Amino acid sequence: MKKAFITGIGGQDGSYLTEYLLGLGYEVHGIVRRNSTPEHQQSRIDFVRENLHVSYGDLLDVSGLERVLQKVNPDEVYNLAAQSHVRISYDIPQFTAQTNALGTLNILEAFRNACPEAKFYQASSSEMFGSAVDEDGFQRETTPFKPVSPYGCSKVFAYNIVHNYRNAYKLHAVNGILFNHESPRRGSNFVTNKVVKGAVLIKKGMAKNLELGNMDSFRDWGHSKDYVKAMHKIINHSMADDFVVATGQTHSVREMTDYVFKQLGLDYQEYVSQNPNFLRPEELTYLRGDSSKLRSTFDWTPEYTFHQLMDEMIEFWMEKL
Repeated sequence: MKKAFITGIGGQDGSYLTEYLLGLGYEVHGIVRRNSTPEHQQSRIDFVRENLHVSYGDLLDVSGLERVLQKVNPDEVYNLAAQSHVRISYDIPQFTAQTNALGTLNILEAFRNACPEAKFYQASSSEMFGSAVDEDGFQRETTPFKPVSPYGCSKVFAYNIVHNYRNAYKLHAVNGILFNHESPRRGSNFVTNKVVKGAVLIKKGMAKNLELGNMDSFRDWGHSKDYVKAMHKIINHSMADDFVVATGQTHSVREMTDYVFKQLGLDYQEYVSQNPNFLRPEELTYLRGDSSKLRSTFDWTPEYTFHQLMDEMIEFWMEKL
């Protein structure tokens, strides 16, 4: 039985990856950060227990990371933990950098010292590209990084330190550059779930309006279920390499909002307004990923379309509320 270790196991991606790996016969270990409301720390993975082992941990606690990796001795390490909200990274830039940049360095050091024969996956982000777009309108592995947020900057450091450790210490350490990916398990302060939940609340008469930030930014949205399968393929490639994971299609926040409200029989223009508090100091207006390298190497294709993704999220909130 292969063993996997996942930081951020309680998050959206961590929970879907846990499900997928357990389905493949893995024994899965992971860490969650301790907080004062224990009911929610593992809510996304409460439904699975067999061959799943979760303990408290933190990317800023180097000795704790090394101790747990020595104990588990995993075959695969997935670093998914992060301060992952881009807008909030402007409110807490130092914590974002400590967690996402130095935290990655910490888990890499623990990995190098405790289980260097294992394989390491780093959750890199399309936000690293920032304002850089190739002439054909896509971002790919060769596109330069020009991040426009503390979050994006912190992820560039993490990406580069993985490269450095791969080359300096001959480690099997890889980056998956994932474009935006959503699901019903996405936090409801991220724009897709914020829109869906807000629209359902309005539909059910539980709210009267919805405030959003920039509605004319474009994103390449996929489903987390599809993307965690790509993670597993990337980490188990015969050679350590980096891959963009994306659908290759882009939609604006306005288009997404219009679709969600129409599915509920509503006109978004009657309920949605812009709140300057939700705007970023420097906006990222456009993301569209070219995942042809991933598709040709692994024969990977996403199972979910954009509309299927949004429909699943609408159905989730209609039932939950």
